Amino acid sequence: MARLSILLLAAIVAVSSAFVPATNTAVRATHQVAFAPKISEQSSTTLFAEDMTWEGEYPPSKVLGPIMSKMPSSTLAIISMVSLGVCAYSCVQSGLLLREPGAVEDGSWVKWYYIVEGLGGPLAWGTHVASWIQRKNGM
Repeated sequence: MARLSILLLAAIVAVSSAFVPATNTAVRATHQVAFAPKISEQSSTTLFAEDMTWEGEYPPSKVLGPIMSKMPSSTLAIISMVSLGVCAYSCVQSGLLLREPGAVEDGSWVKWYYIVEGLGGPLAWGTHVASWIQRKNGM
């Protein structure tokens, strides 16, 4: 029991350390090592992500990333509807397989392609939100 308590305490300390503010603990070496690759100095702006905050009802298109920010709203809406249709199809087909006798006992109702098609639901939600953002931004 004592080992379990120590293990749990160590896990709690490790998890809680994620919420401690980061300190600058990196120390630069003052001497050159012959076999170490030389890292060129980069500007500090290229190391940080662009600020994605916004004012108002809807965000700018840049929050959608480099690909979806250039897609029109109608294309994203079509992708959303197709994804929702694929997800609904997989749910219906899985439901039909559940009705077969003995399908639950041997697991034959679980098909990998219906599981993959079921991922269309979250994709449909994300693309419909992206379509709304693009429509609000006039694209």
